[in-house]
Amino acid sequence: MEEYTREPCPYRIGDDIGSAFAMGLVGGSIFQAFGGYKNAAKGKKLVGMMREVRMRSTLTGVQFAAWGGMFSTIDCCLVAIRKKEDPINSIVSGGLTGALLAIRSGPKVMAGSAILGSVILAMIEGVGLVTTRWMGAMMDPTQPPPEALDDPRSLGQKSQAEPGLDQTRPFGIPTGLPNLS
Repeated sequence: MEEYTREPCPYRIGDDIGSAFAMGLVGGSIFQAFGGYKNAAKGKKLVGMMREVRMRSTLTGVQFAAWGGMFSTIDCCLVAIRKKEDPINSIVSGGLTGALLAIRSGPKVMAGSAILGSVILAMIEGVGLVTTRWMGAMMDPTQPPPEALDDPRSLGQKSQAEPGLDQTRPFGIPTGLPNLS
């Protein structure tokens, strides 16, 4: 259902680049703020924190945008080639993106990044599928409600009460206590 609400493929790339940049900028700001606070001199914690956020969080945003743009471009190419949109496209896109971004580091690092990208995207897609099925089963409008919940009188009564508990008082308060009401 989510796939029908997304932008069509050429526009999706720009949308994903912007979203990835925003996520990287916010996440990088939080991460760099902690590092700047930790490494700043005593009495200059706030200044050091703001300096690190200003200098380094945009770099994290740009790196996220590069990953998101390449992932989205490969995903759109796979949709055009395969003529269908399914989790396999995302998993392959994650692997190819990881490999292409690590191409300058050599074939071993490239293969490791490809495997890591594929595994991460497979986990994300798996969680998405499980969540969709679970929520779909919970919210099935065609399934009638259980009969026991329709009529409270149909619930079974306990056969025997616990000794020493008054069934007319709430929560089974013992009868030996004075009535405060």
